[in-house]
Amino acid sequence: MNYKYFPHTEEDLKAMLERVGVDSLDDLYAQIPEDIRFRGDYQLPSEMNEMEVRKVFETLGAANRQLTCFAGMGVYDHYTPSVIPSLLQRSEFLTSYTPYQAEISQGTLHYIFEYQSMMAELTGMDISNASMYDGSTAAAEAMMMAVAAGKKARRVLIAGTMNPLTVKVMTRYAHHQGIDLFALHIKDGVTDLEELKAELAKGDVAGVMVQQPNAFGIVEDYTGFADACHEQKALFMMNCVAADLAVLKTPGEWGADIAVGDAQSLGIPMQFGGPYVGYMCCTEKLIRKMPGRIVGMTKDNRDQRAFVLTLQAREQHIRRQKATSNICSNQSLMALFVTIYCSLMGKQGLREAAQLSYAGAHYLWDELKKTGRFHLVFDQPFFNEFHVKYDGDVDALYQRFIDAGFLVVKMEGNGEPGLVFAVTEKRTKEEIDQLVKIAAS
Repeated sequence: MNYKYFPHTEEDLKAMLERVGVDSLDDLYAQIPEDIRFRGDYQLPSEMNEMEVRKVFETLGAANRQLTCFAGMGVYDHYTPSVIPSLLQRSEFLTSYTPYQAEISQGTLHYIFEYQSMMAELTGMDISNASMYDGSTAAAEAMMMAVAAGKKARRVLIAGTMNPLTVKVMTRYAHHQGIDLFALHIKDGVTDLEELKAELAKGDVAGVMVQQPNAFGIVEDYTGFADACHEQKALFMMNCVAADLAVLKTPGEWGADIAVGDAQSLGIPMQFGGPYVGYMCCTEKLIRKMPGRIVGMTKDNRDQRAFVLTLQAREQHIRRQKATSNICSNQSLMALFVTIYCSLMGKQGLREAAQLSYAGAHYLWDELKKTGRFHLVFDQPFFNEFHVKYDGDVDALYQRFIDAGFLVVKMEGNGEPGLVFAVTEKRTKEEIDQLVKIAAS
């Protein structure tokens, strides 16, 4: 019988065994000691028909408990327009791969070009690639990009107010790249410009990375940061929540050389941690240090608009350790997700979603403050996320939230445990009021 979708038929196995000069699989594994061989039956379920398989997974799915999400810390519960999954699952998008053959990949190249254009405008930067795996690895790639641009400089300074999960990823990359990663201290919930200047003055700094909004949800004032970096020949890098840039000052306006972050906030569901999509934008002078690929627009021999890979990663196979990362495959699909989302929302829609998130977070804080049991860890302006201390048992309160169907984040800050609340345009006044009611009980 010919098993069309099985990896090897009996004929395949026989041909391969003959090729290597043995008669059977037992002969092939003859050198493996008998006492470590497994001779029993695998603990696999018996075969099922389609209806039985569907019922198994429906039962498993029903065991999941859906919580109302007030959690953030880099991943946010934003609304996904229903048209996006319908378009994204079309076979020409879902199964397409890296578009190396431009003449047959015009549709893919076109939407990548549009993605780049949108991200460049959103960040206020010259150039965008397409794209990175997620926000954390994008930050790590920016760190390595700064070191590559800085030639001999091996130090990278990072704000102590950055997301600790992002810092963990950067630390791992730095260890294997021989990069000295130095975390600046937190001063009243923000980055201390004077400490930054002092560290820059010590020399050997390739770049500085800060976050906006930071891990505490605070919107920091980065006036003077770019100038301080550039005076010491260091790059200024910003890690930003993509959706928030619809209303916040852009990295380009702050004078950043590189802007990175996660574009998950642009409508991508949280879906158990991925897939997400990291964005990376930079100034034009750094374009050849940027990992991934860049799609450009030109004209063909009939004077018609055409899209091509202006810079691509395939040539990196001969560059070995000097190569930037080769980012491709499914990230093109997630770039398409962001492109459709931004097209549907438009500039006004992006601003409205961000403004609703801001308004909801500040309403929640005002109501929590009225209970007299909550205090901001840092009295600083915040966007749609904030970190509080609680006059009581934090663990018990957290469990009450979970029992009532609400998800928040527990986090250490200023040496004591606290809670982080994030609000998006999906959270209703009724949900916020119910959360406050539980907190006040």
